[in-house]
Amino acid sequence: MTRRSNGPRSHLHLVPVLTCKASARMLNEDTLTRRRRVLGDDHPDALSSAANLASTLAELGDLQRARALAEDTLTRMRRIHGDDYPDTLVSAANLVATLADLGDVRGARALAEDTLIRMRRVLGEDHPETLNSANTLASTLAELGDLQRARELSEDTLTRRRRVLGEDHPDTLLSTANLANRLTDLGDVWGARALDEDILTRRRRILGDDHPDTLNSVANLASRLAELGDVRGARALDEDTLTRRRRILGEDHPDTLNSANNLAATLAELGDVRGARALAEDTLIRMRRVLGVDHPGTRDSEELVRQLGGRLSGRRRLGRQRGQGG
Repeated sequence: MTRRSNGPRSHLHLVPVLTCKASARMLNEDTLTRRRRVLGDDHPDALSSAANLASTLAELGDLQRARALAEDTLTRMRRIHGDDYPDTLVSAANLVATLADLGDVRGARALAEDTLIRMRRVLGEDHPETLNSANTLASTLAELGDLQRARELSEDTLTRRRRVLGEDHPDTLLSTANLANRLTDLGDVWGARALDEDILTRRRRILGDDHPDTLNSVANLASRLAELGDVRGARALDEDTLTRRRRILGEDHPDTLNSANNLAATLAELGDVRGARALAEDTLIRMRRVLGVDHPGTRDSEELVRQLGGRLSGRRRLGRQRGQGG
C-alpha cells in the first residue's frame, strides 16, 4: 500500500494503529460523530477528524470506505478553504495514496500532479508535505511506465529529504526505498539490493522488527534476492514477513495478501507447486473480497493461480509487495 502524508501515510496516525488498531478506529469514529453533532459537518475540527479516520481506515486496509470519506472531506475542504489551503492540499495528497492503493493509478496521477504543483507554490520545494507529494507522484509515474521521470523525481526527493530531515528519518528511508524500486524498474537490481539492505538495517534499529515500514523493507529485499537467483533466501524472508503481517495487520490486510502471493511464487519456484497453489487460491478469494475483482493486485493473483494450475513452476513476480514506498 501507498503511504499517507508524511510519506504519504501519516506517522501521526501510525502509532495508534500499531498500538491498537481497533481502538484507534473506534476512537476516531467516536470523535468524528461527536464533532459533527456538536460543530457540524463542515467545521474545520470535524473535517480534521474525518481526515484522521480516512487515514486510519486506509492503514487498516478498508480502502473503499477510506476513499469515500477522503473524497467527501476533500470536497468540503475545497469549498470551505479553497484549493490551495494547506489542509486541502494534504487531504488531496492522502486521497492520491488511497486511489493508488485501489489501483486507480491514472486518477491518482492526475490529482498528484496538480497537488504537487500547488504544494510547491504554496509551501515551497522543501516542505515535508511537498516532498511527500513528490514521493507519491514518483511511484505513480512508475506504475504508468514513465520510469525515467519517476527515477529523476525519486532522486531529487531523496536528496532534499536527506538535507532537510537527515539520513535516518523515516521519510528519508521511505524515499530511499522508493529509489531502490526505481532502480529495479530500470534493471539495476544489484544497486537496489544494496539500498534495500541498508534501509532494512536502519529501520530495524530505528523502528523495530515488526513495524510496517520494516516489513516493507524485508519484502523488498526478498524480491531483490529472488530476482538475483537466491530463491531460498527469498523464501526465508517471505515466510517471516507473512507471519509477522498476519499477526500485526490481520489475515485480510492488502499488505498481508501481497506477502501471501509473494510466498506462493517463491514456493512454486522451489518446486512446491501444490503448496503454492493452495496458498495462492486462498489469497485470491481474499483479494476478491477485500480489493474487488478489478483491482490490479487481484488480477495479478488470478494470473498466478492460472499459471500454477498449469503447473508452471517459474517464479512469478505478480503483485509483489514493494514497500509503501519501500
